[in-house]
Amino acid sequence: MTRRFVVQRHRARRLHYDFRLEVAGALASWAVPKGPTLDPKVRRAAFHVEDHQLGHADFEGVLPAGQYGAGDVIVWDNGTWEPRDRDDPAASLAAGELHFDVYGEKLRGRFVLIRTRPATDEWLLLHKRDEYAVDGWDPEEHPRSVLSGRTNEELPH
Repeated sequence: MTRRFVVQRHRARRLHYDFRLEVAGALASWAVPKGPTLDPKVRRAAFHVEDHQLGHADFEGVLPAGQYGAGDVIVWDNGTWEPRDRDDPAASLAAGELHFDVYGEKLRGRFVLIRTRPATDEWLLLHKRDEYAVDGWDPEEHPRSVLSGRTNEELPH
């Protein structure tokens, strides 16, 4: 089964990256304030937010003021992913820990999402040390959309 993932760079009230994994017919989603990284020494805070419809994976544009998530959005990365620990990612997420591999244009390799406290929406996103690990890798050094080649600043407002 091919599962999609997408990371959208979203300048709303605050800049964050929306990290989304296709799970059970929807995009399970986390807001990652500092963005995902390939640096295995870095642990990123990730906040589980509402699931999104699969069609949202290709959204790039400006959400108008007054609308939920108002601000500009680019598709910062996308590709496919697969679970590593078991073939039921929904059960892994419910248990609070998901190990998975991503195959994107910017992100590649083994990642882990871990809930930091039971019954909360607070998680950590980290990249394991593997052949794709890059010490000091910063998502802000890679600002362009994988769909349009534009930055958030270059979107028509």
